[in-house]
Amino acid sequence: MNARTWAAILLWFWASAAGAQGFAGMGAAPDGFPVPAPETRLSFPEDHGPHPEFRIEWWYLTANLEDADGTAYGVQWTLFRTALEPRDGLGWSAPQLWLAHAGLTTPTQHFAAEKLARGGIGQAGVTAAPFEAWIDDWQMAGPDLGDLAITANGPGFAYTLQAKANGPLVMQGQKGYSVKSRDGTASHYYSQPFYEITGALTVDGRDIAVTGSAWLDREWSSQPLSESQSGWDWVGLSFASGARLMGFRLRDTAAGDFTAATWIDPDGTPTPYPDGAFRTTPLKTHEVAGRDVPVAWRLELPDQDLDITIAAVNPNAWMATSFSYWEGPVTIEGSHPGVGYLEMTGYE
Repeated sequence: MNARTWAAILLWFWASAAGAQGFAGMGAAPDGFPVPAPETRLSFPEDHGPHPEFRIEWWYLTANLEDADGTAYGVQWTLFRTALEPRDGLGWSAPQLWLAHAGLTTPTQHFAAEKLARGGIGQAGVTAAPFEAWIDDWQMAGPDLGDLAITANGPGFAYTLQAKANGPLVMQGQKGYSVKSRDGTASHYYSQPFYEITGALTVDGRDIAVTGSAWLDREWSSQPLSESQSGWDWVGLSFASGARLMGFRLRDTAAGDFTAATWIDPDGTPTPYPDGAFRTTPLKTHEVAGRDVPVAWRLELPDQDLDITIAAVNPNAWMATSFSYWEGPVTIEGSHPGVGYLEMTGYE
């Protein structure tokens, strides 16, 4: 098969998965793929690289940026890997498929682009050390995960950024084992939430120098969701105090919502919280792409005296990709001011 045929197969796979069990098919049974184990301890730099025996994996970076005038921008760079079989391979027989999303958000505009590729022929991939994740000319690479150059482009936009970490990696859940449902589905999950960013955006042909902060998430699994979980609301928040928060609500049509969170001290020490400790309340919806999507939320974590309101910088930050979702930068007001990113999937 030629590259165009494989790209068509990949697009069909992701588009059809959106209607399967769980959002984007992530609730489907493992069917011969391994599942994460709570006793597994992550190892670096090896785990920065791919895990081809697992069915689904991603490298996901979001950045909150400002120009010299204080105008807020947001950037997303994500590379997804999915496997048709629990193995790796070379050449056209390789069962690994790749998909990437890039987004750029301004207060008045939102840009999104998508690339598709197949494994085994060098068009896309990830290496652990030196770190490199790429698909065609989009790249996130550097001597290690703490020092990255990030590039992407699409219709009307481009960005070139440099990210340097000034804090440690953070294990999510129980030492990197992140439970996602009352059924016990889970992923291996860690973050680097301490990047400082410099670089430039190009918006409709205009170059804009920016600075800011960024957050990288790494997850892999073979069934991260329960089959009745229709989508999630996820936040990665950076507070003026230097603390961080990761939190999510997984919406379940059968068993009720499932929540989890990790409070991250300024020195990187994580405190994980189980289902129910993190409270999320939608405050305002906005119609985008024919859907009513919550674009302002009250978030509470009483154990950390957290009571905040987050609001979208641009309510129209819809990623009109082969499986679509809302994703964009947010502002934070209340007990812990700051900035962050909000991702919401499964709104039909």
